[in-house]
Amino acid sequence: MLEYFNEAPYSVTICDKDGKILEMNEMAVNVLSHGQQIIGNNLLDCHPEPARTKLAEMLQNHNVNAYTIEKNGVKKLIYQAPWFQDGEFAGYIELSMPIPMEMPHYVRVPKE
Repeated sequence: MLEYFNEAPYSVTICDKDGKILEMNEMAVNVLSHGQQIIGNNLLDCHPEPARTKLAEMLQNHNVNAYTIEKNGVKKLIYQAPWFQDGEFAGYIELSMPIPMEMPHYVRVPKE
């Protein structure tokens, strides 16, 4: 599945319903695990508190989690959303993409 995203300029990480990492694109491997292969590990074991508790709640409640962070002068949008297979919760997909520090925001109003 990730062959389409392997060379994308953002990180993609996919986990199953229990938090086990199923797939990561190249950027996710380089950024999140510093080049070490961590597919097969559980995300709960990779996060300190309070992120671990937040992740456990997400796995239970299947809610979207979106926020921005800044680290080493780079601002990123983090978007974590549940994915489903045959209508059943199957896990989470996380996108982590660098964004400009300041960016325009547009409100689109539908034509009547």
